[in-house]
Amino acid sequence: MNYKLFTTVFLLALAIIFIVQNAAVVELRFLFWKLAMSRALMFSLLVLIGIGIGWLIRGHMLHQARNHERKPDR
Repeated sequence: MNYKLFTTVFLLALAIIFIVQNAAVVELRFLFWKLAMSRALMFSLLVLIGIGIGWLIRGHMLHQARNHERKPDR
């Protein structure tokens, strides 16, 4: 069994355990909005939002680094 397959199966098993243990519905409130969703879905969405923000920040920093390398020194 190769390393990537083992890691994927292991992470999938952890995700399934997480979802089963956090199936309770919670109510989220933000300003005027109320939303009821499972705790597992809420955590998953928050993680995806965090990954997206990190990806955007990394892309911005790489873009700045490339632009800095292209500019000639005075």
